[in-house]
Amino acid sequence: MLSRQIAEKLRAYETPFYLYDMALLRQTLESVVYESNKYGYRLHYAIKANYDDHLLETIRAYGLGIDCASGNELRKAIEAGFDPRTIVYAGVGKRDKELRYAIEQRILAINCESIEELHLVDRLSAEAGCTTDVALRINPDIDPKTNHCIDTGQADSKFGISYEEILEHADELKALPNLNIIGVHLHIGSQIRELHVFEHMCNKVNVIVENLERLGFSFRFVDVGGGLGVNYDVPENEPIPNFASLFSIIHNHLKVGEREVHFEFGRAIVAECGELITTVLFNKTTATGRRLVIVDASMTELIRPALYGSYHNIENITSDAEQEVKYTIVGTACESTDRFDENVRLKTTRRGDLLSIKSAGAYGMSMASRYNLHDLPGAVYSDRIE
Repeated sequence: MLSRQIAEKLRAYETPFYLYDMALLRQTLESVVYESNKYGYRLHYAIKANYDDHLLETIRAYGLGIDCASGNELRKAIEAGFDPRTIVYAGVGKRDKELRYAIEQRILAINCESIEELHLVDRLSAEAGCTTDVALRINPDIDPKTNHCIDTGQADSKFGISYEEILEHADELKALPNLNIIGVHLHIGSQIRELHVFEHMCNKVNVIVENLERLGFSFRFVDVGGGLGVNYDVPENEPIPNFASLFSIIHNHLKVGEREVHFEFGRAIVAECGELITTVLFNKTTATGRRLVIVDASMTELIRPALYGSYHNIENITSDAEQEVKYTIVGTACESTDRFDENVRLKTTRRGDLLSIKSAGAYGMSMASRYNLHDLPGAVYSDRIE
């Protein structure tokens, strides 16, 4: 990873901070755009993964649109220069003011997640004197074989409208005068590494689209979400996700005719280009003999391990020791769950060493907090290091 190559230069920056490998980000974007263009697929970047300005500027340059999950994410995308007609807006609990803003901006589609939301968007559109393009976010009831905390597509999930409820309300939805229902949106979860799950999704989408169009709906696009996982275990082995295999599966199994097919990638775009760089503050040994390394980062900078039990590969990038020792890496927050890893083997680690917590470009900075009144972490970009 980049941090190992430029470790001494990184000592000039105050830790903790996020290091972004902009060359890797560009390579990832080149890959996803090249592979998607083979099939004419349309791409949206899930801005919730990371809304850093420099990253967004680079992503926009490659022609991606944006997938938003809040009104402020939508506003951020607009202010960052993304074309509103490339923006989709999902989320189970959109506020009235957020919907009014989305309607005003004339975005590609509001992905509605309940029958009540569809009626509200219709009413707000009437008040604005316009007709609004929307998509039906349908819950497909699929087990994505991922962490249950980031599973969004099973029947009891809060996300999407059940297929049965769509069928029950089909006539009233088609009659809403201020809505154009132009798409179907499904998203089954995140960090999916078992690609056969996407085959199952395609089979369900085929049935859903065919049956709804028999009832009189007419869809311009099918949005199959994102969810493609990354290699957290050994990121060096797979710095760029396998977009080619995913797109091939979708092409071979999704039967939606001439309709546009849309994807929403977040983690797959930015996870591997980001590392959290942190300094070792102290070493100590507990009464049970466990060796702790206390670093100046914490769950306030990267909450995923504490929140999901997620794994991130960690490396001491400045130690010149030959011996490896088993450590538990803990942070500064006043919480017992503030642990980055237990029983990780690192080169002998001393006060002042720099550690890299890898694959942290997605859901790191975007989920950071100021708990314990911590400062938010900074950012260092590879194309701005002298």
